[in-house]
Amino acid sequence: MKLSVIIPVYNERETLLECVRSVLAVELAHEIIIVDDGSTDGTRDLYDEMAALSDIIQVHLQETNQGKGAALVTGFSKATGDIFLIQDADLEYDPRDYPALIRPIEEGIAAVVYGSRFRGGPTKTMFFWHMVGNKLLTLVTNIVYNTILSDMETCYKVFRADVVRDIPIRAKGFEFEPEITSKVLKRGHRIYEVPISYNGREFDEGKKLNPWVEGPKALYYLLKYRFVD
Repeated sequence: MKLSVIIPVYNERETLLECVRSVLAVELAHEIIIVDDGSTDGTRDLYDEMAALSDIIQVHLQETNQGKGAALVTGFSKATGDIFLIQDADLEYDPRDYPALIRPIEEGIAAVVYGSRFRGGPTKTMFFWHMVGNKLLTLVTNIVYNTILSDMETCYKVFRADVVRDIPIRAKGFEFEPEITSKVLKRGHRIYEVPISYNGREFDEGKKLNPWVEGPKALYYLLKYRFVD
């Protein structure tokens, strides 16, 4: 099965090249689709150099910053593989976990796999309130959708391609996470979780997610999409 790795990018000049090299080193990707969501920090100056790394790399530029969800929708529309895997560009998630992430789909065990930071993999300690917010949102997901996830907000979400193509995605920003999770579960796909490693970065290293802003929004969309598609 062909693997499409989709990387949404916004102002990741310091980490993007290393991220892409790490993905290439695993030697599992059929294509790497980078969607630059209006970067203004010089990230776009890297793309000529990146093109020399491999001919499996595609770069798609969005003129303005629309959000992670919008970048992923673009990436899904460009991907041609049998499996779609979301990779953040910030080096928090390690592509060496790819074999474990795609194996359940390749073996026909699952159509959707999430990489969990809370199932025993090696992790750098997280911010306490980020962890609390994640646990709360995951608990709400489990109650509302009758499941037992441990990490709804994880970046590492992997889909059989036909599953994603069948789902309308309206999210522009980080609300992509609750929306896609809600709609996957409503369509009867049980999510398979595998433990992953995690090396969370600090705010002065470019971390963008603000739990006080994104947490309430995620809670709203978890409840909304239980009743609206």
